Order: sequence, then C-alpha cells, then structure tokens
Amino acid sequence: MESAVRHLATTYSPQGNYIGWLMLASIFVEAWDFYSIAFVLIFVREQFNPPVLMLGLTAAGIQAGVVVGALLGGWLTDKLGRRLMFLTSIFLFIILAAAQSFVTSVEQLLLVRFILGIPLGADITTGYTYIMEYMPKGRREIMGNRWQVMFAAGQGGCALVVAAFLIFGMSHEWIWRITLGLGAVPALIILIMRKDLPETAIWLIRQGRFREGKAVALRMYNDALDMLPDADIVVQKPPVSEFLADLKKDPIKWRATIYSWIAFFCCAAEFSTFGFYIPVIFMMVGVSSLIGTSLTTGLIWIVAGIAGWVGPAITPKLGHRGIGIAGFSTVIVGLSLAATALYTQHPYILPFAAAIMMWGHTWAVTNPLTIATVVSRARYRGMAGGFAYIFNKIPLFLGIFLFPSLYAAIGQANATVFVITFPVIGLLAAIFIFREVYGYQTD
Repeated sequence: MESAVRHLATTYSPQGNYIGWLMLASIFVEAWDFYSIAFVLIFVREQFNPPVLMLGLTAAGIQAGVVVGALLGGWLTDKLGRRLMFLTSIFLFIILAAAQSFVTSVEQLLLVRFILGIPLGADITTGYTYIMEYMPKGRREIMGNRWQVMFAAGQGGCALVVAAFLIFGMSHEWIWRITLGLGAVPALIILIMRKDLPETAIWLIRQGRFREGKAVALRMYNDALDMLPDADIVVQKPPVSEFLADLKKDPIKWRATIYSWIAFFCCAAEFSTFGFYIPVIFMMVGVSSLIGTSLTTGLIWIVAGIAGWVGPAITPKLGHRGIGIAGFSTVIVGLSLAATALYTQHPYILPFAAAIMMWGHTWAVTNPLTIATVVSRARYRGMAGGFAYIFNKIPLFLGIFLFPSLYAAIGQANATVFVITFPVIGLLAAIFIFREVYGYQTD
C-alpha cells in the first residue's frame, strides 16, 4: 500500500492541471456566494430595515456555516471519499444559492446563507485533497495557491454585474435578489463538468479498496499498479485526533501547520474588517457614487486577481515563506495609507490604498490552505484542510458581524489602525515560526 501511494504521488500528473482548475472553479462560486452580499447589503437594508446587528449577522452568517462545513466536510471527505463529497456539495450550492432569491424576510435570508455555508466549507477541503493527490510536488503548490485568482474573479465579476444592473436602472430589490441567486448558474456548469471525474486512486488504496484503486489508476495513468493484489483488504481507520499527533512528530510539519492557522486567522481578520467593507467605506466617506463605487471595487478586485496569478507563479522563487512575508508587509503599507487618508480626509487616496492592501492580502492568503494540506498525510488530508479552514472562517464571521459596530464606536480611521495589528502578527509568524516546505513530500 505504501509503495503504491508513494508511486502515484511522485510519478504521475496526467490531467492534473485540468483537475486542479476544475476544483478551483468552484471557488468562483464560493466567492460569489460569500461576498456578493457586500455589494447588495445596502439594498437588503433598504427593503427590510433590520437592526444593525441583524444586518451584520446576515452578512456574516454564511461564514458560520462554513465553520461547520469545513470540520464536518473534512472528516467526511476522509471517511466517505472525495468524489461523493464534491458532488454533494456542488449540488447543494445550486439549490441554496437559488433559494436566496426567494426569501421574504431578513431572517429567512440569514437562515439560507448559514445553511449554504455548510457545503461551501466542505467543498474547498475536498477540492484541495484532489489537487494534492492528482498533482506532483511543486506544481500542486502553484495550483493550490491560485485559489485567490478565482476569488478575485468572483468578487470582481459580482461588482461589475451590480454596476451593470444599476446602469440599466434595475430596481434595487431585483438587483439583490438576482445577484445572490446568480451563484447557482456557474455551480450548475461545474456540476456538469465534474460528474465523470473519478475518486482519487490514493484515497481508494488507503481505504484498502485495491480493485477500484487499480481501475482508476489504469484509467487515469495507464498504470495497473501491479505491486497491489487484486483483492480488497480491511484497513483500520485512524481516529480523527491522530492527525494532530502525526504532525507533532515532525517539527517542520508542525511549525508549518501552526503558521497556516495563524496566517489564515490574520488574513481573515484583516479582510473581514477593511477588505469586505470596501464598498461600504467608499460610500460612507464619499469616494464616489453608487455606480462609481461598484466599478472602482471591481477594478480593485481585478488588481487582486493579477496578484493572485503573480504570487503563485513566483512561489518557486520566493517559497511559501517569502510570499507570506511580502504579502503581510504589503497589507501593512496599504492599511497605513488608508488610515492616513481617513485621518486627513483625503478619500480619493482610499482606492489606491485598498488596491495595495488587496494585493498584499491576496499574496498572504494564497498559501495557508496549501501548506496545511501539503504537510499532511493523505489519510488525514481532508481533516487537515477543514481544520485549517476554520481558522479563516471564525474571524471572518466575527469581523463581518462586529466591525460595523466598531466603526460606529471608534471611527473609521481608528478602526483601520486597529486592523493593522493582524498583518503585523502574520508577518511575525512568517519570520519567526514558519520554516519553508515548498516541494515537501509526505505521501
């Protein structure tokens, strides 16, 4: 079993790029579902007029669902298989994304978005197991780090769609309903493209299902894996807690995992406060009109998309550690410039500061999930990815939910200065905790 897994992990990658992009494609849907609410929140408030805390909870509710989905989905991905989980999650995307368009109260919208977060959290952990098990070391890090390209595409696309709706004079109620429901369309396309993708041979072999594993290897790699018998065996399933014990045996793996958790937390905290509310901040301080704000935000996300492509491309030169250091340092510069603009009441500087901040954020957040899954053994990979992802989603939920209240309490400029704390912590973790794992091979 061990020799077969090692043989697959180090030898083959046919269709690896296609499968990698197919897994990352669902992140476009996730970005749309996660953050489209930021562009239409003002219209939801206009229609339902909920209390401030309820409005923040509605915006953040999906992140709470993701915490549940990441843990549950990671465990089920290792237990039930990668294929079943990604088909189930994408099917639920379609149903729940469309359901947002038909709610009749803000409470219903909150409930639907919370439930929608569960398959969203499960899907990303499943997608990363596919990337790590279908691509060789080196290439899988680059592909895994490109998830922010898809996030930027989802965010930028949403901003431009909302701007187009405004230009054509669509009613505000139709704008928010159609925008939220549109996530079902790309999800349906992805489901059609994914339906024939087989289970990973590595997972099947780890489960002792040698006959199916050999069949998949023959189909995908034209390799019969003759080192394995033609009969299945019973494999004892390790307890969930064992994945942490296994990581602690290797200081490099453990430090890398700790860094992935800290970096994810810091990235989520810096984004859920300043980054998520960019459209709202621009409107509050008079950067532009409603249409101009949507267009400007779309351009910022185009910048983030470029950063999401450039960062992974130069990862082989800078390494994961170099990307993290550069990313968090750039966020500090962008947020400092934004705070200065707010203190001095020069709002025209804010779009440039936001673009700088989003470039750095995109670099910093590209690799925590990649790092966590790269250093984990295949048998724990789903759980490792899911556990790491909750360090991203818990602060996202809290930040999106509570930051409007912080803005009201201490002011926009002071709140922005407060946010700088998080990239500073991330930078220190990259410098003093993390040790490079680019090209690391464990299975």
